[in-house]
Amino acid sequence: MSARGLLSSAEPLATRYDLALVDLDGVAYRGHEPIEHAADGLAAARASGMRLVFVTNNASREPEAVAEQLTGLAIPTRSDEVMTAAQAAAELLATRVPAGEPVLVVGGAGLRTAVTAKGYRVVASADDDPVAVVQGFAPELGWAQLAEAAYAVSRGAWHVASNLDLSLPTARGFAPGNGALVGAVRSATGVEPASAGKPSPTMYHLAVQRAGAARPLVVGDRLDTDLAGARAGDIPGLHVLTGVSTARDAVLAAPGERPHYLAADLRALLVPHPEPARQDGWWVCRDGRARIAAGALELHGEPIDPVDLVRAACAATWDAVDRGEKVDPATVPDLLR
Repeated sequence: MSARGLLSSAEPLATRYDLALVDLDGVAYRGHEPIEHAADGLAAARASGMRLVFVTNNASREPEAVAEQLTGLAIPTRSDEVMTAAQAAAELLATRVPAGEPVLVVGGAGLRTAVTAKGYRVVASADDDPVAVVQGFAPELGWAQLAEAAYAVSRGAWHVASNLDLSLPTARGFAPGNGALVGAVRSATGVEPASAGKPSPTMYHLAVQRAGAARPLVVGDRLDTDLAGARAGDIPGLHVLTGVSTARDAVLAAPGERPHYLAADLRALLVPHPEPARQDGWWVCRDGRARIAAGALELHGEPIDPVDLVRAACAATWDAVDRGEKVDPATVPDLLR
């Protein structure tokens, strides 16, 4: 397949790659609840020699708090194994803003700590003449803080967002994410913000550099952030179907958001991954078969591993799209639902 297609691995991913860059919400946990097989899968990956860094677009919490939550969910984690969007935003600030300058922080404690650690003077009002506004999600944010950000940006302050996620998974469902709040400031000012979080690969590259890894693997549940960041950073990405993006989403993914590997959950780190191959007009992955005929996706087989049918469907659809053929989304079912 093309470079935008699925990859294969004859050995478990935990031994092929030396570092897993693991997303949190939808991968390691959901809200405050554990995800089935997450703790066991990660523990076994560690036992195989794979190191872990948890890379999150959440900028509201300190790395220590994230590590504590993971440890409480039977995923023992040190604070230096957490890379947050707050840390990435502070690094992005440093590319243009000298240390010591005033920066308006609109976000939680994690963002304030990261900006302070880079040597900036944190302010709370546009009247303090900040040279930049750094915005990250925090559940306590309200109109007053967003208004201060808009005032400062309108006066020329550089607007840096920790991430642009429109939604945030919680135990009760999906809630507005940082991207939705950033959108309020964008609408008020007409200024497009810079973003440090996924899908920018900045956090991935910082985490790889920190770990000194040679063969990293991104593990995420969102195609538009986790896997798009993997593609943008030229890092293989594993899409686990425990969070936001579904198997159907993967089949219909734009080229820049396609995963390199697909799996039901984090046990996928412990097994080889097959690559679909073309046979007699069908794309075949073990017992799963798929093809595009007259713009419609056709599926055949009941494989032992249902993900094999998804892999075949991805291969058939991506190949057709890359050749310029139109595929009717209505013919792609809700696989694995």
